[in-house]
Amino acid sequence: MRAAFIEECGRPPRVAAHRAVRRDGDAVVAVTAAPITPLDVLCATGTSYLGRPALPYVPGAQGVGVVEEARGLAPGTRVWFPTDAGMRPGDGSMAGRCAVPESDLVVLPAEVDDRLTAALGLSAVAAWAALTWRAGFRRGEQVVVLGAGGVVGQVAAQAARLLGARRVVCVCRPGAAAERATAAGADAVVTLVPGEDASALAERLSRELDGGADVVVDPVFGVPATAAARLLAPHGRLVNLGGSAGDGATFESSVLRGRAAAVLGYTNNDLTAARKGEVLREVLTHAAAGRLRVAFEAVPLDDVADAWSRQARGEAESRLVVVP
Repeated sequence: MRAAFIEECGRPPRVAAHRAVRRDGDAVVAVTAAPITPLDVLCATGTSYLGRPALPYVPGAQGVGVVEEARGLAPGTRVWFPTDAGMRPGDGSMAGRCAVPESDLVVLPAEVDDRLTAALGLSAVAAWAALTWRAGFRRGEQVVVLGAGGVVGQVAAQAARLLGARRVVCVCRPGAAAERATAAGADAVVTLVPGEDASALAERLSRELDGGADVVVDPVFGVPATAAARLLAPHGRLVNLGGSAGDGATFESSVLRGRAAAVLGYTNNDLTAARKGEVLREVLTHAAAGRLRVAFEAVPLDDVADAWSRQARGEAESRLVVVP
């Protein structure tokens, strides 16, 4: 069996022979799809808040596959699974086989392609739960989705539409990202302009809104979050779940107090394993019915180094999914 190995922080993985080490309580899963996510790349740099990972290790914080050995599940059962690769000692999903605690496995519906399931994964869980649970979205509200060209943004826009938003306005980069946001069901797309300040972006965004924003789903922070926060409706909620546009944003006290608005943080770590599975299955139910999709690119394991580098440089136009 072969796997991708991170041997040096900040360098792309190298493919080499590997044997999955099974511990007590683990199932062995034959991996069919493993996404390369921003979290995977961040952990491998050694600069995340979790510290430097124990080297070498197989990356991949989540994956999809077929059970080969388990106590409570029949061989051949299709599953999704998370791992702690890059966050704690141990190997992840970018391998032909992966040993995973059996209690973490989520049994999948047969109707959804493994690669699409991998592309959705924890990003879809975050988008859905941030909107429905953390923001407490209610039917008929107006939703702004920042970073709408990414997986979180695509899912958030589709979730808002499926759950009855009266209007969904997306903010993202021009080009392919804007096309993905439009395909996700946006009523309007506001594209980012390099060097534009928050006031100018807020002005352009306000023209596409029907009143204030009841919910802002924000996986980017920075200037876009600063702009969107100024447009919150009374009792509006901005939920942040990422910082790809910057680690800082500015929120005016007069806006937050005057509108009784809220700025909230979200992390998947607040969800139990069982709850993550419930949310993922809910998302996949919509995916199976053709109501929810995200763009992805399947990549052979032999090409993982190039795909990893594209993700690290921000050049990936869609979610990259390694097929071992």
